[in-house]
Amino acid sequence: MRQLLQKWLKGPMIHLSDRFASRPDARRVHQALSDLYHTLITEPGKRGVVIPFDAKHDKFVILSDQHKGARDHADDFALAEANYLAALDHYDNGGYHYINLGDSEELWENSMLSVKKHNQRTFDHEKTFLVRHAFIKIFGNHDLYWDNDPLASIMLRQLYGQPVKVWEGVILRTTIDNDPLDLYLTHGHQGDLQSDGNWLSKWFVANVWAPLQSFLEINLNTPATNDALKTLHNQMMYDWSSTQKDLLLITGHTHQPVFCSLTHLERLYLDLEKAEVNNDVAAIAVVKKAIGTHIWAGEQKFSFPGYRPSYFNTGCCCFDDGDITGIEIAEGQMRLIKWSYDDNGDSERIVLDESSLSKIIAGLKAIPK
Repeated sequence: MRQLLQKWLKGPMIHLSDRFASRPDARRVHQALSDLYHTLITEPGKRGVVIPFDAKHDKFVILSDQHKGARDHADDFALAEANYLAALDHYDNGGYHYINLGDSEELWENSMLSVKKHNQRTFDHEKTFLVRHAFIKIFGNHDLYWDNDPLASIMLRQLYGQPVKVWEGVILRTTIDNDPLDLYLTHGHQGDLQSDGNWLSKWFVANVWAPLQSFLEINLNTPATNDALKTLHNQMMYDWSSTQKDLLLITGHTHQPVFCSLTHLERLYLDLEKAEVNNDVAAIAVVKKAIGTHIWAGEQKFSFPGYRPSYFNTGCCCFDDGDITGIEIAEGQMRLIKWSYDDNGDSERIVLDESSLSKIIAGLKAIPK
C-alpha cells in the first residue's frame, strides 16, 4: 500500500511543496538583505563578522541545508551523510575553512536532543574545523534555535566541546587586482513569510508534513543535476545582488544550486544560443539532449541576456539521491561542486562549474547595475 501511495502522491507532494513551502515577498527580502549587510559592516560582532581574506591563499568551502534529523523516514540527510563526511574529510585535510550556511539541523521536525543522538559523527567531523579555528556556523530558519533559545550556547558546548558563536551572516572581504570585493553570506530565509520565524509553518511541518513524509518515505529534494529555472526566491535574491556594487551574494535555503546567477538549465540555454549563433550542429545536438533531461524540456525557448554574475546558491546536502552540492573558494577560483556516489558506492568530488574571481569581477563591470 505504501508503495502505491508513494507512486500516486510523490508528484503532487513535490508540486505542493514547491508552491506553498515558500512565500517570499520581494520588498521584505530586499530590505532584510540590505539591513543585515549594513549591520555586518557597521556593527561587526552583533549579527556577524567581516573576515578579510587572501584570495590566492585562503580556502573556503560553503555547505548548507543538511537538515540533520533522527534517522527516520523523514530524515532527508540520511542518504547524504556518507558524502557529507567524505567531503568534510577532504576539506579538512586540504586546510579549508568551513562555512556552514544554515539549516544544518532540522529542528522544525525534531528535538535538538534527538538530532544530537543520531548525528554525533557529523558533529565530530565539523569539530575538526573548529579545533583549527576554521569553522563558521550560520543559522537558518529550520535551526533558528541557535539564535533564539537561551539554552543554545550550552547545547553547542556539548556538541563541540567548546563555545561556538552562531551568526546570521558573514562577509568575506578581499581585493582582486586592486578591485575590492565583498562575498556576503547568509542563509537566505530572511523576508520569506513562510520561513522567517513563522510559528504556523513550523507547527505544520512538525505535526502534519513530517509524519506524512515519514509514512510515505518521500524525500522532496530532487537530484542536484535537476535544476530548472530559478525559483522565485532565488530570482529575488539575484534582483537584490544585481543592484549592489563590488558584491557577490551567496545563500542556501532554496536547495537549488545557482552559479554566477544561473542554474544549470539556464546555462544550457545560453550554451544553445551560442551554438546556434556559431551554427555548430554537433554542439546544438549535445546541448539539446542535455536540456531534454530536465523538467522544463520541450519547445519552450528561454533567453537570459544581461545577467550579472552576482548571485550564488550552494544547493543543499540532502538530495534524494544522496548527492550534496556546495561552493568552494580556493586559488582565486569559485567552484560549484557536487559530491556523489560512484558505481562502487564511494564518494567522489565533481566540479559542476567554475570561474576565477577576476573573471567574475570583470563580469560585474561588463554589465552595469
